[in-house]
Amino acid sequence: MNIVIAGAAETDEIGRLPEHSTRQLHLEAARNALADAGLTKDDVDGVATVGTPGPVEIAHSLGIEPAWLDGTQVGGSSFLFHVRHAAAAIRAGMCTTVLITHGESGRSRVGAPRFARTPDSLSGQFEAPYGVFGPTSAFTLTALRYMKETGLTHEQLAEVPVAQRRWANLNPRAMYRELITVEDVLASRMVAYPFHLLECCLVTDGGGALVVTSEDRARALGTRRPLVHLLGAGESAESPIISQMADLTSSAGFRRASRAAFAEAGIGHGDVDHLMIYDAFAHLPIYGLEDMGFVGRGEAGAFIAEGHTSPGGRLPLNTNGGGLSYTHTGMYGMFAIQEAVRQLRKEAAAQVPDAEVSVVLGNGGMFMSAAVLVLASHR
Repeated sequence: MNIVIAGAAETDEIGRLPEHSTRQLHLEAARNALADAGLTKDDVDGVATVGTPGPVEIAHSLGIEPAWLDGTQVGGSSFLFHVRHAAAAIRAGMCTTVLITHGESGRSRVGAPRFARTPDSLSGQFEAPYGVFGPTSAFTLTALRYMKETGLTHEQLAEVPVAQRRWANLNPRAMYRELITVEDVLASRMVAYPFHLLECCLVTDGGGALVVTSEDRARALGTRRPLVHLLGAGESAESPIISQMADLTSSAGFRRASRAAFAEAGIGHGDVDHLMIYDAFAHLPIYGLEDMGFVGRGEAGAFIAEGHTSPGGRLPLNTNGGGLSYTHTGMYGMFAIQEAVRQLRKEAAAQVPDAEVSVVLGNGGMFMSAAVLVLASHR
């Protein structure tokens, strides 16, 4: 059974939305995705979203009586997990059409849960006492170790936001569009060594939603948008705390999830036209390129600096501007999928010519979880 994304849309606006609650962002995105597909809530019998406000509340708010629910919450990669789980549920006959929603008041904090790390949690016991608390300080452990072992320079790390800003410059919806240089990045204030401000993700409000179904049902329902096919998917996890990774310079989750997705899709690296790698901080695209096998160990920094991922490069990467320039509500994976769909539909703001296969890599909880989707414009 061929599984497709039949509808995909974000909230009307992204950025600073203090007049929107978290639930409202979910519902607005859901409404837009259903309209994009040309469907109604009555066509939906499955709902997936993260734990707050959760699939039960979202289904109730939309007036959907679901036969299948998924509330998997594993950080920013959750929405890639939802797509994979929805595909399995549809193939198993548990449901026919799944609505996956995301909404997050990451900046304005309207209806958003409180940040909490209790003293009895793993991070509370084994990291917080040593000053490691939250993404900014946690990610320094991996970035500094990687720089020490591979020789990645501060200038090469700064090339990541520079490259992605080139894409954001072409995207009217991007929060930050002004072109920047390596010098600009290194001159921005230090947040947590080695990360300068421009090497850290945005903090925004926004949301998005997807409609996942079978190709046969999509055509029977008369969905009006180009269908995006799911060729393969993979998911994995490593450690719930970053200090317990087997190797701070490489993500086992990235490696395992990408191998599974590529094998299921039956593709090789040379078949990939477009790539979205979760980029909460500047070193994540470097890990993604290497752990997924697009470049060798220690080569990703130079690969990006040489322009290969920028507009006109041979491996277009994070073409909406990514979490560093486009938007980042706290969990970014939904927006990476949205951009892949736009590219494959040939309607992206910065369109990659002849994009037919797109790979999306999601990361959650500072390397805790990983998921990969291989999407295509046709089978």
